[in-house]
Amino acid sequence: MTGSILFQAIIFLAGAIICVSIAKRLGLSSVIGYLLAGVLIGPYVLGFIGEEGDDILHFAEFGVVVMLFLIGLEIEPKNFWNMRKTILGMGGLQVAGTMLLSYFLFLMLGFDWEVCLVISMAVALSSTAIALQTIKEKGLMDTTFGTSSFSILLFQDIIVIFMLGALPLLSNLESIASADSHAETSNLLDSLPIGFQTLAIILSVVIIIFAGRYLIVPMLRKVAKTGVRELLIASAFLIVFGISFLMEYVGLSPALGAFLGGVVLSNSEFKHELESTLEPFKNLLLGLFFMAVGASINFIVIAKSPLTIGGLLLAIIVLKAIVLFITGHIFKLKLDQKLLLTFGLAQIGEFAFVLLSFAFNLNILSQDQMDMMLVITALTMSLTPIISMINERLILPKMGTKESVKRPMDHIAKSQKIILLGFGHFGSTIGRFLRSHGVEATILDQDSNRVDFLRKMGFEVYYGDATRIDLLESAGIAEAKILICAIDNPSVTKEITKLVKEKFPHVELMIRAKNRDDAYDLINLGMENIYRESLDTSLNLAKDVLSKMGFRKYTLTRQVQNFIKYDENSLRRLARESKRDENYIFKARKEIEEQEKLLNEDFKRGVVDYDKHWDSEEIRKALEKTNNK
Repeated sequence: MTGSILFQAIIFLAGAIICVSIAKRLGLSSVIGYLLAGVLIGPYVLGFIGEEGDDILHFAEFGVVVMLFLIGLEIEPKNFWNMRKTILGMGGLQVAGTMLLSYFLFLMLGFDWEVCLVISMAVALSSTAIALQTIKEKGLMDTTFGTSSFSILLFQDIIVIFMLGALPLLSNLESIASADSHAETSNLLDSLPIGFQTLAIILSVVIIIFAGRYLIVPMLRKVAKTGVRELLIASAFLIVFGISFLMEYVGLSPALGAFLGGVVLSNSEFKHELESTLEPFKNLLLGLFFMAVGASINFIVIAKSPLTIGGLLLAIIVLKAIVLFITGHIFKLKLDQKLLLTFGLAQIGEFAFVLLSFAFNLNILSQDQMDMMLVITALTMSLTPIISMINERLILPKMGTKESVKRPMDHIAKSQKIILLGFGHFGSTIGRFLRSHGVEATILDQDSNRVDFLRKMGFEVYYGDATRIDLLESAGIAEAKILICAIDNPSVTKEITKLVKEKFPHVELMIRAKNRDDAYDLINLGMENIYRESLDTSLNLAKDVLSKMGFRKYTLTRQVQNFIKYDENSLRRLARESKRDENYIFKARKEIEEQEKLLNEDFKRGVVDYDKHWDSEEIRKALEKTNNK
């Protein structure tokens, strides 16, 4: 029963829900939650998933494929070509430096040179899944750290193809023959002469580019006309599966092929539709991958030689960190960006599993050597989120922000007396109205796609996470008078509110609230200027309904103003009450009854019945007489 696929699915889902929820509640990355869930349900702790860890890991690697396809969708071919120097420069330097140092490290430990070379190849690779998931989770993809990390990871994904191709050369002739006979049934490249192998690689890339433009896009147009959403989901998976199969068939990396397919489709009209369709599946598959990594940590191997594994684990992380820091320094990254790069990519990546397993099949690595490196690989991946958290909470606040205090960040050209956070539908309306009256604001938004689009529209919008104090300082908050928070995320809004009240009490805050409950929280934080996004719109609609029923518009406008005044007073009185308290319902009902009573009295009292404003009968008659003349 425990071996059935339904039981396995229940265990994985339950483990993910419980552990990730606990991790997020503790303020940790979701990756830590998935890894912890994998360790707990794995064969070496609770034993719920038995010995199926390896098979699950191979299936779960498809999450990496989907992730790279979605990343490719976000990169236009022109921008990708512009990044070639960074990819080759930073990626090449990191891989070469890490391989050189790790090769000599293992050579000094007494390993054969072939083994040292294989292990150095594995150590040079970082985890695309963990690094990019963390970067996107924190909204840092468009920072210098994000683009540098992506360049290095992309180079690694490309170079692993050549590493796999070089491994048979390190084995003996019998191993090569065995590997070749096996490869004949698995991929096309090894069954072809060397000259045709290059041609097959080029041809596969051309096929992907041609299919993207002349086959996939027309197919998606026809699917879109049916209006059946599940067909679009099936089409999205067909694209990713098809490209991955083609690249795997010719012996290349499926993840690299998926990335190339994403780049090809990045200029199509279906870019955002494909993103929104695949995003939930990508996150679920990546979660499965992280859990599989956690489940693959062999505690029996660790127990046999804990000092050796612990020493190598520490040495590899330090070694990779040194190379990454030097790489960032050579390419003139700022201190905080260098630290993020150093701690974010200091692990061994998922492709090391493939590399080490292939080397074992070629008899280059012994069973003990492979088991040791697989455990170290899984441990480095598991420790990465924890190391990154230590860096962000303990190191960066002391070291990373000093550089920003000395001078503003380069990408914010100027600062204004007003800072506007969030430039979606709500914030853009504010910004447009201010600009139409000659008032400029420094605008920050964390949606990189929106930033790029609005810049093309002529707005000075800058990308950045407004919860970072160094970014606010570089935006000129020390000299600003007003900070407008129009962000569509209540938790982020509250975090910013607390930060600004504590660090910059001179700045007047004007805060967007999504609803009444959010307004309660902001009032209890001491906020005065709170703007509920649905209040004015709903009242305007109600006002128009009554206008069509024959009520005077001027009367209704005054009544709307009265309603807002009474409701704001009621809001602040009720904010002190807990919604879980039975008294809240009683008091809320009393407040509603009182509001309706006051509004009705205002109307009956004729506050505006005899005013000569707007649409009064006297003005209408006067206008009619004028028009008749």
